[in-house]
Amino acid sequence: MIKQRNKDSILEQSINWWNPGKTKQWQNDGIDLVMGKREGYYFYDIDGKKLMDVHLNGGTYNLGHRNPEIIATLKEALNEFDIGNHHFPAITRAQLSEDLSKCTPDGLQYSIFSSGGSEAIDVAIKCARYATKRKKIVSILYGYHGHTGLAVSLGNERYSRPFLSEGNPEDFIHVPFNDLETMEMVLCHEDVACVVIETIPATYGFPLPENSYLASVKSMCEKYGSFYIADEVQTGLMRTGKLWGIDHYGVEPDILVTSKGLSGGIYPIAATVVNKKAGNWMNEDGFAHISTFGGSELGCIVAMKVLEISQRKEVKQNVDFVARYLRTGLETIKEQYSDFMVGIRQLGVVMGLEFSHPKGAIYVMQCLYKNGVWAIYSMLDNKVLQFKPGLLCDKDYCDELLSRCELSIKQAAQMAYSYN
Repeated sequence: MIKQRNKDSILEQSINWWNPGKTKQWQNDGIDLVMGKREGYYFYDIDGKKLMDVHLNGGTYNLGHRNPEIIATLKEALNEFDIGNHHFPAITRAQLSEDLSKCTPDGLQYSIFSSGGSEAIDVAIKCARYATKRKKIVSILYGYHGHTGLAVSLGNERYSRPFLSEGNPEDFIHVPFNDLETMEMVLCHEDVACVVIETIPATYGFPLPENSYLASVKSMCEKYGSFYIADEVQTGLMRTGKLWGIDHYGVEPDILVTSKGLSGGIYPIAATVVNKKAGNWMNEDGFAHISTFGGSELGCIVAMKVLEISQRKEVKQNVDFVARYLRTGLETIKEQYSDFMVGIRQLGVVMGLEFSHPKGAIYVMQCLYKNGVWAIYSMLDNKVLQFKPGLLCDKDYCDELLSRCELSIKQAAQMAYSYN
């Protein structure tokens, strides 16, 4: 067991041995958080401060912290399974792969497993390059797809430049979101392997795709021989009111990536689900890609339970309720503070709250934290607060959340105006 320690010693240890910059930045932002006990949609600071969690670590805790069904599933699995051996077929990987093929958009056949979303994006790019025999990758300006070798080159230079990983600009092309003209100018040369898009870009503050945008991009991909990769790491698993965010837009991607919530917040796992053409390398050389911990048998068992829970009728109905109920309450708050709170971006329980001040979401985050709510500002747009309630929240939780949001937004507005 980990020995209990006071917060100051943990922060000092984190600065000395873990990540000094991140630890200090949160201190500078007024967030002196070290997580302690966690349960459902609440967690506690190690000093006992109780917080409502509407960040959910990007959707990792869709089903809550320490979901009892997920824990029971893992405990039972530990009686028989361990990580397994990635070289050999396994009952768990075979079943999860079939389950994913059945619940993802038509045409997706094989699942390639990873231990996290960034790795799964790397796999998706490799598959697209294999299938098209092209190297160029298109992604969205201010998009985010993780921090590993290929994935980091897709996103903002804030994350790639320190490691000299910006990527050759001829091979890694960034285009504005919702800009079809620029997208076609890039794709029409017929030398792009794939387009990678978060269905709703999270780190950019959840701007919503315009009508027909994603479908038009997919049509262009088909016209010019490129693959369409749907990054559903944060928008998948019923967060939008459908199992996959892409389902709202009538798009059948060539490759779909899921992670975060697939773990149930309990065991790391990610999946790259590909069509036959993208996965045909496995017929040529099944050893061409290997991940020791990707597709851990324990992780597969957890993921199967996550898929089962997420697709329950009552869960979908609850997501619809929470989305409508919170939107109504947030609109009322917005009307009260219309000079400060200027927009609500939403699809299901994927929500971004937009503020007029350039650092408005930082102020709101700070006030929410003081009032017992954890939400995080969008790293690439500090005007937008990522607001991500869970799939299983009830009315009482929503009422408590709205009450604390109203107070916090009032206080943040006063901060913003006083600084001006």
